[in-house]
Amino acid sequence: MQTVEYTILAALEEKLTAVIVADLHDRPYLEVLRGIEKIRPDFIAVTGDHMYSPHTAKHGLDFLFEASKIAPVFYSIGNHEHIDKAGAEKIAKAGAKLLDNSYAVYKGIYIGGLTSGWTRRRAKMFELTPPPDLRWLRRFAALPGFKVLLCHHPEYYPKYIKPLDIDVIFSGHAHGGQWRFFGRGVFAPGQGLFPKLTSGVIDGRLVISRGLSNTVSVPRLFNPTELVIAHLVPLGGND
Repeated sequence: MQTVEYTILAALEEKLTAVIVADLHDRPYLEVLRGIEKIRPDFIAVTGDHMYSPHTAKHGLDFLFEASKIAPVFYSIGNHEHIDKAGAEKIAKAGAKLLDNSYAVYKGIYIGGLTSGWTRRRAKMFELTPPPDLRWLRRFAALPGFKVLLCHHPEYYPKYIKPLDIDVIFSGHAHGGQWRFFGRGVFAPGQGLFPKLTSGVIDGRLVISRGLSNTVSVPRLFNPTELVIAHLVPLGGND
């Protein structure tokens, strides 16, 4: 696992540091937790596919419990997650704030979670990603003040999010394109071959993590897992 840091200029009064935990897929988490402990962020953004279900999780709930001792944890839902009411209660007991097409207010900013459109039916590898709840997304964008959106799918950005008044978006899902050659991924669900949105910062506001695990038989190649740190720095400030 490597640690990657990005600086995002933001209309804030003070600097905030977030850690993006993407696509852990219920894998062992000790290395990730140690990385977060070193950073001591203001908040932790879990951007989906953290576990498959709170009822069967081996590591996911324990990670949330330990991470919430370090900083507030905000959790949005990815395409592989199945979270019912009882599961949501388990996540709350573990110390995380579940954002299922909902938002929380933290340090004067809005942090929202846009739930994957795949939660309405089983995700399939080669299909286009179904749209999210657009009515909720527009309501969130209309809120006054600074807004951070946790959105598992980076492919939602150009079609649904880019035109909206949302300041920063944290995503994952693409696993860096699985294989990377010359700085470009080979395949990502919802984007197909040679996807454009797999890693880094797009338009100074979309931050994409390559994720923290490998869940398919094809190994990651030239594409290490990564823990992403996003420094939200006031306009005119220093990082």
